[in-house]
Amino acid sequence: MPPLFIIEAMKMESTITSPQAGTVKKIHLKEKTLVEQGDLVVELE
Repeated sequence: MPPLFIIEAMKMESTITSPQAGTVKKIHLKEKTLVEQGDLVVELE
């Protein structure tokens, strides 16, 4: 699966993928936003 997005923390990058196929319905956060655990970043349909 292609990556949904990449999270950078302490100069390390983590690639986030989806466990299932789908289409991005909505992006909830803007680029370079500080993300906390549990934050909704994208919605898939």
